[in-house]
Amino acid sequence: MSSAEEYLGGMADTFASASWRLTMRGKQLFSMPRIAVLRSIMLNHWYHHRGQLSVYLRLLDVPVPVIYGAVLTRTRSGRLGFLPHRE
Repeated sequence: MSSAEEYLGGMADTFASASWRLTMRGKQLFSMPRIAVLRSIMLNHWYHHRGQLSVYLRLLDVPVPVIYGAVLTRTRSGRLGFLPHRE
């Protein structure tokens, strides 16, 4: 994680806003600014898997770790309550 933070922190604005192209067999499929690729593909992929994990934990009746602060949750046994914020 620290190497990713170093890479992103050291990225110049001109480099981040420069066009990134996806090509296949020499043909351009699409192009967008590098920072948009990082946001739309990389981070959204991460969010997707975090969401999948929370669904699996709920199905197993395991308390879901706090992702965005306190969360109101219901277990399969029907209990309803707030999960405390843990650091």
